[in-house]
Parts: sequence; structure tokens; C-alpha cells
Amino acid sequence: MQNKTPLTIVKIGGNILDDAQALQNFLQDFSMLEGLKIMVHGGGKTATKTAENLGLKPLFSNGRRITNKAMLEVAVMTYAGLINQSVTAALQAMQCNAIGCSGAGGNLIAAIKRKVETIDFGFVGDISTVNAIAIEQLLHIGLVPVFSAITHDGHGQLLNTNADTIAAALAIALSGNFKVRLVYCFEKNGVLQNAEDNNSYISELDYTTYENLKNNGQIHSGMLPKLDNCFHALQQGVAAISIGNPEILKSGNAVYTKIIHQPA
Repeated sequence: MQNKTPLTIVKIGGNILDDAQALQNFLQDFSMLEGLKIMVHGGGKTATKTAENLGLKPLFSNGRRITNKAMLEVAVMTYAGLINQSVTAALQAMQCNAIGCSGAGGNLIAAIKRKVETIDFGFVGDISTVNAIAIEQLLHIGLVPVFSAITHDGHGQLLNTNADTIAAALAIALSGNFKVRLVYCFEKNGVLQNAEDNNSYISELDYTTYENLKNNGQIHSGMLPKLDNCFHALQQGVAAISIGNPEILKSGNAVYTKIIHQPA
């Protein structure tokens, strides 16, 4: 069997993006990761705050953002603009040769506007293609791609796309030529049995346990699409997936949840 080059894909979100010191610490740890790596970031809370400052009222349905034309402009400004370029500049200061990316640049991630079923999510994109060849070229010339949560439809329309989904799609697309480790970082210790107790993290989570916890209401809201993406990615050949706080990037006794295949 061919030995694949290791690649780490880290998605950062939650309150870490909004905490200057926590973000600085995370970026320092990310910059020190050995080998090839990619970062994906969200920024929903910053977008919400920016929208409110502009007199706009953010809309949600079951924890998912509805992106009308005005909110799309806010998302592009915050995700692909302020956050993406600030993170890229901070990494450059740490001698990490980062390059800020959206799905539109280099046609790296294309998406289609989500069809209206029961809810019209507006300018929200569901990923259709990932340009793995171009991304591999960036990696092989020593660049560290930093992806915002903005994609495009190939016809000039930008789309807001879930950052967790982008991270999973990148991991799947690149798993053909790389041994991909996908890491979701946020402020919690992992997937929690009790959302109010940060010590109730689950060390290993398989699909049956996930379904039980979901049906019991112990796992809900934004954690649902994240975990759906995780299990799908495992099925598609991603080597390892974990969820936890930024300590997960360090060696040692970090606490986190490992997402595992269903036992035989």
C-alpha cells in the first residue's frame, strides 16, 4: 500500500475567533504544526455583530443562518475580508506562509445555491466540487491555505457555506493522495453529553451512540451538522477526525472526542 503524505486540516470556530488572546494562542500552536496543513474558519458571531452594527437583523432556522443579499455582503466582508486576512497576516508574523483563500479564488471550491424546500436559506451554497489538484499545488510549493466560509457558483455569484462542511469536503477531496487528519477546534473539550458540563466530553463517539444522544436531545443545534459531516467524511476515506479545544493541537494529555467508525 502506498504511503500517503500526512495532511492536517484544522477548522477553527466558536468563541475562539472572538477572543483575541485565545485566537493568538491557537494560531501560534497551528503555526508550529509539522507537515502540510490547511485551516478553515467560520466567523458567524462576528458576522452577527457586524450586521447588528449596520442595523440588520440576522435570521436563523434551527441554528442555520439565513443569508439574504444584505447578510451575504456582511458574510463576505467579515469571513473573506476582515477575519481571513487578519488570520493570514498573523500567521505570516509567525513565519507560517499562509495564503488567504475563498472558494472563488482559483475555482478552489464551487457550490450550488441551496434549493428551497421548507426553508429559503437565501444565498447559501452546498458544495459541488473541490479543486483538489490546485490545492495540492499550493501545498507542494510550501503555502498554507486559510479558507473562509465563502464559495461561488461558477456564474459570478458568491455563496455563504458552512465552514464545518468546507473542512469535511476538503478532507474528503484530499484523502485520495494524503493521509488526512481532520480536527475541529472550538472552546469546548469535545462532544459533550451535557452541554452545560465541559467535563462531560465523550472520548470516543461512534454513529450508534451519536444517534442515541441526538434522539435524547443531548446533542443538538450546531453540533448536528458538524457530526453529520464527520461521519460522512470517515466513510469517504478520511483517516482520523477529532473535536476538542485548541489543546488538541499540542502533544500530551489533551482532552477531545475521537470520531470513530461503527464497531464491526
